[in-house]
Amino acid sequence: MAGIHVEGLVAIVLFYALILAVGIWAAWKNKNSGMEEGGDRSESIMVGGRDIGLFVGAFTMTATWVGGGYINGTAEYVYLPGYGLAWAQAPFGYAMSLVLGGLFFAKPMRSRGYVTMLDPFQQLYGKRMGGLLFIPALMGEIFWSAAIFSALGATLSVIVDIDINMSVIISAFIAIFYTLVGGVYSVAYTDVVQLFCIFLGLWISIPFALSNPAVSDIGVSAVREIYQEPWLGDIQSADLWMWIDDFCLLMFGGIPWQVYFQRVLSASSATYAQVLSFTAAFGCLIMAVPSVLIGAIGASTDWNQTSYGSVPPMMKDQSEMILPIVLQHLCPPFVSFFGLGAVSAAVMSSADSSILSASSMFARNIYQQAFRQSAADYEIVWVMRISIFVFGAAATAMALLTGTVYGLWYLSSDLVYVIIFPQLLSVLFIRGTNTYGSVAGYVFGLILRIGGGEPYLKLPPFIYYPGWYIKEKVLHNTKEVEYLVVQKFPFKMTSMLASFLSNVVFSYLFKYLFESGKLSAKYDFLDAVVAKHSEEIMDRTTLVNRNVIGLSEMAPVRPRLSVTLATTFTRKETLTEEDDYSPESPSHENE
Repeated sequence: MAGIHVEGLVAIVLFYALILAVGIWAAWKNKNSGMEEGGDRSESIMVGGRDIGLFVGAFTMTATWVGGGYINGTAEYVYLPGYGLAWAQAPFGYAMSLVLGGLFFAKPMRSRGYVTMLDPFQQLYGKRMGGLLFIPALMGEIFWSAAIFSALGATLSVIVDIDINMSVIISAFIAIFYTLVGGVYSVAYTDVVQLFCIFLGLWISIPFALSNPAVSDIGVSAVREIYQEPWLGDIQSADLWMWIDDFCLLMFGGIPWQVYFQRVLSASSATYAQVLSFTAAFGCLIMAVPSVLIGAIGASTDWNQTSYGSVPPMMKDQSEMILPIVLQHLCPPFVSFFGLGAVSAAVMSSADSSILSASSMFARNIYQQAFRQSAADYEIVWVMRISIFVFGAAATAMALLTGTVYGLWYLSSDLVYVIIFPQLLSVLFIRGTNTYGSVAGYVFGLILRIGGGEPYLKLPPFIYYPGWYIKEKVLHNTKEVEYLVVQKFPFKMTSMLASFLSNVVFSYLFKYLFESGKLSAKYDFLDAVVAKHSEEIMDRTTLVNRNVIGLSEMAPVRPRLSVTLATTFTRKETLTEEDDYSPESPSHENE
């Protein structure tokens, strides 16, 4: 066994050395990209020179979602009795999120020349609201990184029998280092290598696993019970609304992530950003196929005939590890270690992106926009580098110290869906929304989602939606019994819709109150309607005609997005395309 462990360690060391070398090379190759026309170094780290092409862009956009959680989670749900392929929603859900992102969100975001996802919020709702929206966005990125570092440590411990903490720390250090050195370019180029390794590593393993004598025909076990329930699974009518709720979470909640928009805003044009989204949607489906097959193999295996033992993984509460378990116990050692490299690749391809995304938002939208508008470019670069290290270290510490990382990530991704998605819809497509509506939407969404509870965190609900019941869960290892409240009502979707509607309703309510004079302009304490930023949100002719405010009182409005508007745009075509989409453009103001 010791020899096998040495082989595994050598394979991991070689793979990590390759990733580190590619990351450093990408940083060196593109060190001056985006700087030729007087661009900022900080912006170059965040979105490159906005010149990422189709090949690299398609790979890095696909890697946005094809990570450790994606390939491990897909295999787990296909394997789990009572769930199966019917409940493995991630491939189709995230593919649909990329399609919708390409159809409706990529073009307006890229053509207006934003640098981060939070830019339009700060431009329209102000820096304070941008700071509030930063919280769920940051939580999502950090907890996601922590969850996948944790998954990597567990995976390596299963196959190579090395210390979990050491594997997490080394993996995190490598991902942080090349992200620190090269920014979005290092992330993008390493994604190409990592996706190739994932695809090749898993596909090499599958023929060996399928031909193992302990594995039955997966075509038969798909529809007929052999060792457990058929792996195709089904959706009971009583669970249909839960299934729809979860699918909508993946489909719509997969859009409002900085990790996605970082790729969109790095594309060489708005049209390219759309093409990358559609290509990545196809890539997500393709990359899920080996995971589905490995889950099916796990469900079709007589574990008593393997080195794993007579008790199947689900009876040891190890269902989430089914992919590395299949690689280890159903494949020859040299094949399993090649597959291990694939799993490690998947983890790192997600972790580096999330750390860079969180750091970009903090450096630009919190440090620069909220506190230091006059900050020099080199200062922003150093803030970003420090935040890459701090956020990376925080995610690593969380992976090592917290036993409920996945619960935290589930909750934070729900908050991204419930809070940020309706805000993004409003800021891009609903004319007239303002900061009052944004605050109302934030509060309503937060209360309704937290009120539903979170079983993964043992967070009890204080809102019991229709159809709730108590589920008894037995932990096989300790024989302890947990009682969880299950909400069958689609409360996540309801929370999201309530957040969106309250944003629109309260925006127009306050707009009407201030415009009509029922509320004096002095009460506009958020500067959202009739105060100095009125030009950004409302049609000035409406204000003048209603005699609410005189033309002489309307001071010139400074753009909120950046210190100077020119630094926001790095390409000339952006300025011409913006007119078609910006809600503040003259064509819209005359409507």
